[in-house]
Amino acid sequence: MKKKQPEYTGKARVRKGDDVVVLAGKDRGAHGKVLRVVPDKGRVVVEGVNLIKRATRPNPQKNIKGGIVEKEAAIALSNVMLRDPETGKPTRVGVRVEGGERVRYARRGGKATISSIVKKAGA
Repeated sequence: MKKKQPEYTGKARVRKGDDVVVLAGKDRGAHGKVLRVVPDKGRVVVEGVNLIKRATRPNPQKNIKGGIVEKEAAIALSNVMLRDPETGKPTRVGVRVEGGERVRYARRGGKATISSIVKKAGA
């Protein structure tokens, strides 16, 4: 029987499209773009990290060839950290108001803002 994973209760400070660094596991030190975030399970899929091999059947409708396919598997959110746009090192995420909008920024340097905007400060 498969063990049930506990539900993740923390905040997912990482978003789709963010550049992250892997802190732990077999791919430690690797970095890549976040393809998908699964907040209820506390997991994240990063481009080119935690590659697994799967046998797939051909499907002409979806233009899938079949055979052994290598794809990314999810890793724990606690094992990744946002990458500082200036230095390329792992950094924590902060939120501040700039021009009436809540903006995410890299806590390491404090200067670099991270691409996606949180939401309007008044909302």
